[in-house]
Amino acid sequence: MKRLLSMLLGLSLGAGVLAASDGAPKAADPRAVIASKFPSTKPEDVRPSQIPGIYEVTVGSDIAYVSADGRYLINGDLFEVDTRKNLTESVRDGVRSKALAALDERDMIIFAAPAPKHTITVFTDVDCAYCRKLHSEIDQLTKLGVRVRYAAYPRAGPGSEDWAKMEAVWCSKDRKDAITRAKRGEGVKAASCGATPVGKQYELGDELGVRGTPAIYTTAGQYIGGYLPPASLLKELDGLKAEAAKPKK
Repeated sequence: MKRLLSMLLGLSLGAGVLAASDGAPKAADPRAVIASKFPSTKPEDVRPSQIPGIYEVTVGSDIAYVSADGRYLINGDLFEVDTRKNLTESVRDGVRSKALAALDERDMIIFAAPAPKHTITVFTDVDCAYCRKLHSEIDQLTKLGVRVRYAAYPRAGPGSEDWAKMEAVWCSKDRKDAITRAKRGEGVKAASCGATPVGKQYELGDELGVRGTPAIYTTAGQYIGGYLPPASLLKELDGLKAEAAKPKK
């Protein structure tokens, strides 16, 4: 949401009408009017919401609601009262799912499950205490049928010692062994391998709203949150899958 508000500060004050070919003005498409207020936003990023006259604007995983004339912005999630469903979060799930599906698994560190029931993407940091705890239980998770895809998110940011550790892990010939040793607190040394995926994965984490690690997402884009014990995490995943399988009313 901060990104949308920042963009709003640089809004373009143009357009309530568009010029017709014969010189007579015609009413502008609300999507075009709203998009003009948010630099880098295209009309296809704007769609009617469930509320008549209010449009949904999506920038990355940030979502806001704007009046058709582009004058008013609503900061907050939209709920359906009867079902208690968070409609905004459902949209975020879809955005995150597409972004996570686009990740190249060759750039990730994957711990496979013998009989996979679920796949999770975990934005991780080798120095984070709960990341280390989750990793210490990785064998339990995979035995329960949870396939784990690690993406890099060094919380201290570019240029930090933490970042350098993550680069060394991703430059290692055996990344799985390297991340295991790093999360035990052991030093990991690896020759520089040039550009690594760490920067791109870190940027994606920011776009998806990662603020702490581990940040766990399902393949459907649902944000589970931080660390959970293996049995609790499996229960959460099973519950989300069962909920998604229910017939739509």
